[in-house]
Amino acid sequence: MTGKRIRVAAALLIVAVLVVLAIHLVPVYLRNHELQAYVSDMTRTAGEAPDVVLRQRILDKAASLELPVTDSGIQIRRQEDAVKVDVRYVVRVDLPLYTVDLHFYPGAGSR
Repeated sequence: MTGKRIRVAAALLIVAVLVVLAIHLVPVYLRNHELQAYVSDMTRTAGEAPDVVLRQRILDKAASLELPVTDSGIQIRRQEDAVKVDVRYVVRVDLPLYTVDLHFYPGAGSR
């Protein structure tokens, strides 16, 4: 009977750890996904908008999502009729007993 209780306790501990990880990490990944979708949509409709306007739109969206995107983390390249945008940023997540830096690289290009 003791062996069964130990297995149940171990399983509950693993589930608890997974729940804590999900609570801390999933929201960050969802916000990154939302920024990725925004950047993709923006590059399709960028047209002749100046780089400074595109950059500010990205910074504003990132701020609304509480993502630590900086001006230096945004790269905009134009080639003929295409716009390519790369965004790089790091989110530090403080987990119980551990801190992790999540590196994100959302980007998009249009044709």
